[in-house]
Amino acid sequence: MGSEQFTDILPLNRAFYDRETIDVARDLLGKVLVHVVDGMPKIGRIVEVEAYLGTEDKACHSSRGLTSRTRVMFGPPGHAYVYMIYGMYYCMNVVTEKEGNPCAVLIRALEPVLNISQKTKGPGLLCQAMKIDKRQNGLDLLSAHFFIGTPPADPLPFSVVSRPRIGVHYAGDWKDRPLRFYIGGSPYISRK
Repeated sequence: MGSEQFTDILPLNRAFYDRETIDVARDLLGKVLVHVVDGMPKIGRIVEVEAYLGTEDKACHSSRGLTSRTRVMFGPPGHAYVYMIYGMYYCMNVVTEKEGNPCAVLIRALEPVLNISQKTKGPGLLCQAMKIDKRQNGLDLLSAHFFIGTPPADPLPFSVVSRPRIGVHYAGDWKDRPLRFYIGGSPYISRK
């Protein structure tokens, strides 16, 4: 995909995000994340995600209720929820489902497509590579400079693998649920 094809990628519509979180998570695979930085589009193909299912999900930030940190999750679908972990890495989520139902999908790994030279196997690494930080928290993913879209060419068919999420050992029964989805065989996933 050359930079001239960038103009062919349009943001997904609001209805895409205003659905069941697991459906959104699976359907994000193969889509492209676009972030225009200083006029240059950085583009990565989404190859791995995790679903977080709201207040009942013990691994979901919103299970602790409405806070200044989780406010974006309680808002309308199709916005970015970006937060810091370990005091040094940012992670990007996509808010899903109707307003007031705080669910999200974590983008875990990308396949570099355009203008990405850093590693993208993991949520913190992909945010570094895509120049995503707290400034993108709450941004509408229907914008012209920060969005998820469908690649201009038809993607090759792929299989979807389901596994338990990573790093949620504290979440009781929720830690073993198969809410991590990735493209089978992709060399860019963070972990098998």
